[in-house]
Amino acid sequence: MKTLITGATGFLGGALARRLHSLGWDVTALGRDSSALKLLEAQGIRAVQANLEDARAMRAACANQEIVFHSGALASDWGRAEVFYNANVLGTQNMIRACEKHGVKRLVHVSTPSIYFRHAARINVKETEPLPEPATEYARTKRLAEDAVDKAFADGLPTVTIRPRAIFGPGDRTILPRLINRLQRGILRIIGDGQNIGDMTYVENVVDALLLCAESPAHTLGKKYNITNGESIRLWEMIQKLCERLDLKYPTRRIAYPVADRIAGVMEFIYRHLPGQPEPPLTRYSAAMISVSTTLDISAARNDLGYKPRVSNEEGFEKFIDWWRKNN
Repeated sequence: MKTLITGATGFLGGALARRLHSLGWDVTALGRDSSALKLLEAQGIRAVQANLEDARAMRAACANQEIVFHSGALASDWGRAEVFYNANVLGTQNMIRACEKHGVKRLVHVSTPSIYFRHAARINVKETEPLPEPATEYARTKRLAEDAVDKAFADGLPTVTIRPRAIFGPGDRTILPRLINRLQRGILRIIGDGQNIGDMTYVENVVDALLLCAESPAHTLGKKYNITNGESIRLWEMIQKLCERLDLKYPTRRIAYPVADRIAGVMEFIYRHLPGQPEPPLTRYSAAMISVSTTLDISAARNDLGYKPRVSNEEGFEKFIDWWRKNN
């Protein structure tokens, strides 16, 4: 099977490229990070350095491809609106047009459950629930990207979309490493009552879901699917375990969530007016992420795709810890 993977120099895209290559697929890995592309090439994977905003490069990359996995995106809770729009909306539109031009058999799109977010607890959120006003530019542009995929499906392009939550595992440089960095610097505070629950997803479980989407039955086309490990965790219990395993000091200072939200709002206002608009130490979104409960319902993925999370939170956590110790 000939396949193109965008965002292949990222955490998820790289894991997908390596898995498909090991299964004998004819893989083309597309991304911007030249050093990461060289590592993929060293493993025998064809690599193309290109920017999603380059429509001509996207058309060239899609030539002769059968399945396209679009995992490329700019993911952050802070940044300039136009940068997010160019990467997430224009980039997706370019990929759609390229798929349509070359008659790609299926586009598997990686979206985000960030589009569900609001500053209040949400439990067992289903894909069909009404979406709130986007809380970040990332959420806004990923929602617009989904709209573009929906239109492409209506126009005849076979598509399937997944919304994986909090991807982690060996090679992760975002979710757990950001927590570790704050713990090492002694700046992490317990926001809220410390009892909030959430979902995480081991990276290889997400890869499993993507493979299922590539060959899923016709009734799944045009649909969106939540992807998690299928077991919620208490975030602060996980952080405590992280501290124990890595000999880090567990935070003792607490801040009420409404107070943290106000502090983050002031920080956002100040940093938005600084040269270059650097990311503030705390954003309203990040404050909510570590204090407000959010879980997703994955019954649609289980029933329609046959998705079964193979790696549990506990096993995935241990795999990450082993990798972190060896590489940091």
